[in-house]
Amino acid sequence: MVDYFFEVVMWMQSGLEEIYPKENMHMGLLDSIVGQCFRDEKAGRVVVFTGDRRNRGYLVKSTDQELKIKAFLKVLFCAHLSIFLLSYFLAYESSMELVYSLGRPAAHLFRTISIVLGIYFLVGPPYLLFWRSYKKALLSFVSAQDEVLLSGKHPRQQRVLLAVGMIAFAIVILLGVRLLIRTK
Repeated sequence: MVDYFFEVVMWMQSGLEEIYPKENMHMGLLDSIVGQCFRDEKAGRVVVFTGDRRNRGYLVKSTDQELKIKAFLKVLFCAHLSIFLLSYFLAYESSMELVYSLGRPAAHLFRTISIVLGIYFLVGPPYLLFWRSYKKALLSFVSAQDEVLLSGKHPRQQRVLLAVGMIAFAIVILLGVRLLIRTK
């Protein structure tokens, strides 16, 4: 079933390439997320799967294999984001309705947080099942013989740390400004 799905995705991509030239096909954010999983190492083009051990990648032998892995990762990240957001919104909305029916949420902060976390953990199993099926599907794209040790840190990791630091600093500044405005 999974192979059939990816054959359909690859067939659709090949049909679109005839209509739209490859240089005009951009998916922006999704392409940048998937592009971070690929590196150029001494051994050749390597794919590093999310959630796998840090110092391990798999050698990509051909362009067709790379396109197949990219299509799989695009589907994976779309499903990952969908499950994550839908479960968050479901937990938030259902817990807020329950919290407000029990009284003022500010008066019982611990109870409010417990209800939100409890409902979120009820919708967590679909995400865990999704992650388990992802781990099983990885073996269909690469073989253990293609495993390659990675050299050093990826340059994007440093940029991510810088971005996280800047965002945290901006949040602290916003909270400080809000606190100053509130006290006046």
